[in-house]
Amino acid sequence: MIRKLKSGKYRIYSRSIDSKTGKRRNLGTFDSKEAALKHEREIQYFKHH
Repeated sequence: MIRKLKSGKYRIYSRSIDSKTGKRRNLGTFDSKEAALKHEREIQYFKHH
């Protein structure tokens, strides 16, 4: 899940909610949406390989 921050950057959050904190885990912050999408694809690849 990618969300745009007030600073104009994009942050990837985990799809599932962390049971300890009750919030989604931060998986990285990026300057552009394209960079965030690329990294999200990499995350999904490594989750399934």
